[in-house]
Amino acid sequence: MSQLTREAVEAVDASKQIDDLLGLPEHLRDALWRVESARLQEHDAPGGFIVAGMGGSAIGGALAAAVLGDRASRPIAVARDYGLPAWTTHESTVLCASYSGNTEETLAAYEAAGVIGAQRIVATTGGKLAAAARADDVPVIPLPGMFQPRVAVGYMLVIALEVAALCGAAESLHSEIDVAAAHLETLVKEWGPDGAEDSLAKEIARGVQGTITQIAGAGLTAPIAYRWKTQLNENAKVPAFASELPELNHNELVGWQGAAELGRFSAVFLDDSDLHPRVRQRIELTRGLISNNAAASYRVEGRGETRVERLVSLVLLGDLVSLYTAVLSGIDPTPVEAIERLKVVLAGG
Repeated sequence: MSQLTREAVEAVDASKQIDDLLGLPEHLRDALWRVESARLQEHDAPGGFIVAGMGGSAIGGALAAAVLGDRASRPIAVARDYGLPAWTTHESTVLCASYSGNTEETLAAYEAAGVIGAQRIVATTGGKLAAAARADDVPVIPLPGMFQPRVAVGYMLVIALEVAALCGAAESLHSEIDVAAAHLETLVKEWGPDGAEDSLAKEIARGVQGTITQIAGAGLTAPIAYRWKTQLNENAKVPAFASELPELNHNELVGWQGAAELGRFSAVFLDDSDLHPRVRQRIELTRGLISNNAAASYRVEGRGETRVERLVSLVLLGDLVSLYTAVLSGIDPTPVEAIERLKVVLAGG
């Protein structure tokens, strides 16, 4: 299958995940409303801001930290574990994000934050986390319950940004989020299944399909590279890896020397207009050095004026590339059977 029309996509995408991905602009707007409706109190968190979560529930915190960059006035960290950073104190704010509300690592982090005496806020659809939060009189930001957790990335990003502003860790980006949502609507038309067959999203999907893809980012695009990797893992059901420049030039670059002998590998470099000039130079030099051993390579720059616009543009692009890659292989992108099996085994232990 080489066509990526809506009809072709929907023939494979049984759960219509494509519609959820294309709904990203509205997700950003709805998330703003949900935070406002939660009526959270402004407070000062000199001990920093931490997003505790796993998988699709954690990525929003990583993306938020990247968007804020040097506009953050306090430490911002993501805790993907059963505990919290060693520097967490009672003066920290901890956003516990679990789409299902039953993620065991996040439940443990929630309890740890309570023991420390940190200010806690919860984002979830329900489950044990919502029940514990309500019992402890901890504010809950309700999430819509119709998605796979990884599709809620827009909600998790906006909630992390808004809570960061409420606890004094960063300035508010409310207006930039509104503008970014409108910006995305144009890209949805351009890159979606109703767009041209030679659109960027479809072109990259055809290029990386059947390969192991290495995605590289830097600065703003580093966590986006990780998002691309996890989306290819879950949607296309293939190995994929994420790295960061300039570090990969000091090790991984050499590994490409043997790539062609081992299999078909591709590379995607996520660029941004604000990256250090030397990093941008390294992207092009690295592409040239690996070209003989890569099945395909792409340099993609975020679209938009603000950091929020450029970040969400690359998130949308990566999500669509992963889904199109699944469709080209005849794979339904939504089910994640291996994760579900692991959860069953862990629950029995």
